[in-house]
Amino acid sequence: MERYFRILEGAPARHTLLKSVGVPEGFRSLDDEGLWRLHDRKILEYREINKRYASYKKPPERKGVSLLDVKEELAARIMRRCQFCEIRCGANRYERHGACGVDATSHYYSEFLHFGEEPELVPSHTIFFEGCTFACAYCQNWTIATEIRGRVVEPERMARVIEMRHLEGSKNVNFVGGDPTPHLHTILEIIGQVSSNIPMVWNSNMYITPESMKLLEGAIDVYLGDFRYGNDEHAKRYSSGKNYWAVTTRAFLDAKAQAEVLVRQLVLPGHVECCTKPIVEWCARNLGRDVRFNLMFQYFPEYRASMFPEINRTLTRAEALRAMEIAKNAGLANLV
Repeated sequence: MERYFRILEGAPARHTLLKSVGVPEGFRSLDDEGLWRLHDRKILEYREINKRYASYKKPPERKGVSLLDVKEELAARIMRRCQFCEIRCGANRYERHGACGVDATSHYYSEFLHFGEEPELVPSHTIFFEGCTFACAYCQNWTIATEIRGRVVEPERMARVIEMRHLEGSKNVNFVGGDPTPHLHTILEIIGQVSSNIPMVWNSNMYITPESMKLLEGAIDVYLGDFRYGNDEHAKRYSSGKNYWAVTTRAFLDAKAQAEVLVRQLVLPGHVECCTKPIVEWCARNLGRDVRFNLMFQYFPEYRASMFPEINRTLTRAEALRAMEIAKNAGLANLV
């Protein structure tokens, strides 16, 4: 989390650098293929700036039309046949909601300074978006994930709220849900309106497409990713997530290449050996033994967990101790 702490001390956040990469004013006239080519060419320029300014405290000049505007336009076009998450429902969300339950209009349940996140994140300005790409049987935020009844997100107004919370002491902006993935188009718009140099956190189940990860590069400083299942069978059974392992591991590798990563692993009852162990061992091998890793023991059988007798209970002390033993044996040195 070294870069994150440098941003807190005044180094440019990635979105600040992204806004310094200029693009031609007429970029919206390009077709989809041409727009992606422009994006991929300009992201190379961003990466060079990101390396150069990692420790500087004076950011480069913001351009009137930037690579972030290209990302916003690409996200808006993807919405016509949505491919933000790996459900790839293909819905035209300007006309109807997708598999996530969200149409083109984003709603949020609440926003506040959150003091219950990982220590380095608090106080975190947490924005709970409604809708989700998963259908977890034990969801503890199921009203947020399944019911769209909150306030409409107005990007410019939300950006002003973010700046106000920053003045109140927030260390970051924490986009969560439900899951933030269905709201990628809106979140990019919000970030485009933010003038404060504040880190952006993507708090997600990481069931996300490569296209979406490309759009997030440069906009996000910390990926706060849930890594829940060690195999596809259990992901499908409890969360309706197909091809989970391949999708999630790919997303975590993309996240590591782009920014800093904090992994959360909610330990499920009866799933220490089949889920926690392969996740811990994969993270140690692929994200590094110094990856910030949060083993979470607060599972409670909420929502529809009673339909699955094997998870309709809390963790035992022995399960928690075994999970900790696995993490230590794997050499994870940066446990929350």
